[in-house]
Formats: sequence, structure tokens, C-alpha cells
Amino acid sequence: MTPRSAASSNPITALLEDVLGCKWSWSVLRAVHAGINRPGQLERAIAGISTKVLNERLRKLVAHAVLAKTEFPEIPPRVEYAFTDLGRKFFAVLQQIEALERERGEPRSPTPATKPAVRNRKRN
Repeated sequence: MTPRSAASSNPITALLEDVLGCKWSWSVLRAVHAGINRPGQLERAIAGISTKVLNERLRKLVAHAVLAKTEFPEIPPRVEYAFTDLGRKFFAVLQQIEALERERGEPRSPTPATKPAVRNRKRN
């Protein structure tokens, strides 16, 4: 058994790999968190996502129990997605990861104690 398959046997690790490994998952989760819960609305709200990719991401997020799919017996049919309890916890973790990325990505100005000394040099 390879290390990757051993890690993937853990459902949470597999979820992290699947969600973090796809650029569209985070966009879908953000949109659902913002209250956009129908497939057509999601497709319009997420610039550049195709119907095929959106449906694939929604299926995977439902399979991982991050989102719950509710189908209404109406004509025309109506489908809505919402966070599960696990999904709400998982989204909070993703928000912490995003906060850490912002913190690490912001350039910091050096404090006076660590500011490099400026030397005057003559250039030829």
C-alpha cells in the first residue's frame, strides 16, 4: 500500500485531497455558504465553471457528505444544495486555511529592529 492510498483510506483526508485538489470546489462551497443553493444559480454565480464540472463537483461534495441534495417533486423539477453538519465544520476549516494564506501572503514591512542597513556605495 502506497502512502497516498493509505492517506486516502481516511474519509477526511480523502475529502481534503478532493476538495483542495480542485479549484472549483472552494468556489462552489463559497457560493453555497453565501446562500446560492440551486444549480442554475451556482453556475451563474461562479464565473468560468461549466455545467459538467459544476455537476461533477456537486456530486462529489454530496458523496463526501459535505453538501446535502434535496429534490423537490415539482414540475419543473427543483433541486437545492445545503451544508450538512460536517459541511459546516469543513467550511470553517477551509476558512481558517484561507485566513492563513492571506496572512502568509501579505507582505510585511520590516520593523525598525529588523530593517536592513542602507549603505552608500559609489557605482562606476
